[in-house]
Amino acid sequence: MIHFIDLKKQQEKIRKNIDKRISKVLNHGKYIMGPEVFELEEKLAEYVGSKYCVSCSSGTDALLISLMALGVGRGDAVITTTYSYFATAEVICFLGAEPVFVDIYPETFNMDPKYLEEAIKNAKNKNLIPKGLIAVDLFGLPARYRIIEKIAAENNLFVLEDAAQSFGASIKMKKTCSFGHVAATSFFPAKPLGCYGDGGAIFTDDEHLAEKLKSIRVHGAGKNKYENIRIGLNGRLDTIQAAILLEKLSLFDHELTLRQKVAEYYLDNINDKLTKPYIPKNYKSSWAQFSLLAESAYKRRKLIEKLILNNIPHMVYYEKPMHLQPAMESFGYEEGSHPISEGISNLIFSIPMHPYLTKEMQDFIVSKVNE
Repeated sequence: MIHFIDLKKQQEKIRKNIDKRISKVLNHGKYIMGPEVFELEEKLAEYVGSKYCVSCSSGTDALLISLMALGVGRGDAVITTTYSYFATAEVICFLGAEPVFVDIYPETFNMDPKYLEEAIKNAKNKNLIPKGLIAVDLFGLPARYRIIEKIAAENNLFVLEDAAQSFGASIKMKKTCSFGHVAATSFFPAKPLGCYGDGGAIFTDDEHLAEKLKSIRVHGAGKNKYENIRIGLNGRLDTIQAAILLEKLSLFDHELTLRQKVAEYYLDNINDKLTKPYIPKNYKSSWAQFSLLAESAYKRRKLIEKLILNNIPHMVYYEKPMHLQPAMESFGYEEGSHPISEGISNLIFSIPMHPYLTKEMQDFIVSKVNE
């Protein structure tokens, strides 16, 4: 049986060690903010090359806590891509700020910086204060941070890297979660590095910001949890999930290598009538997804029917860009506002991608896709 993401196969390899780590947590009984949480934070910071890592309860909370620490609130605008999971814009709205959407590169599906200056002007025309921007590393591929960070610096904007899908990826050996002023990632089970529940982490080199992040995740705690110096939330990572992530981290680089081999086989063998992922020079993807573009909406529908008929799982990321979601209606976007994202949403589909796809499985998938 072919799985879209095969977590069972991975678990078979590390089950004994995971059981040991969970037993250790059960024995010491520190289920919230136990020693494994701080061990994980140290190892993640070292892996990424960031001074500080603050773990938290989910990728969404990682974004939310970051924006809270950066002081985002009513009257502010945060610029972001329209082509991402809804959480990216949702957290902006949650704080009373307004998301200002920009379109994407058709080749990488990531934010195209050429739209940023116009977005800044649009925000000011709506009497909003442009505060920062969230760049998303979609499907495992980092955004163009050299250009994004330059434009942000020229306009006094913060950069928040949404690396929910890209942990382990890099640009010129610089790993994701180390770009911008602060970065957020997710450990949702389906992510390249995932736990067995919800989890996330935040990275920064700014000591003052790191202290604010730590405070916000525990109800705005000061010297202790019963002294509250700011408004926060309950955003802690539980100890059992930290223990699981520690064990998964031990085989993560090997899995990234396997993901790359799977991606290369797809790239070499899938029919050129389908538009395949583009990886710029010196960029390395963590291949959270392998997404293809059909020649038309009709052909995508026929392809998906073929996949279903042959029990090949698939997903569509994303059926509708965020600027056209009903929850964003009040911001005044219409169809045609961001034509590249809208067009891609009608053509894109994703096929199974995980480290444990065999050549036989891939051959079967490729043959049905190519038919």
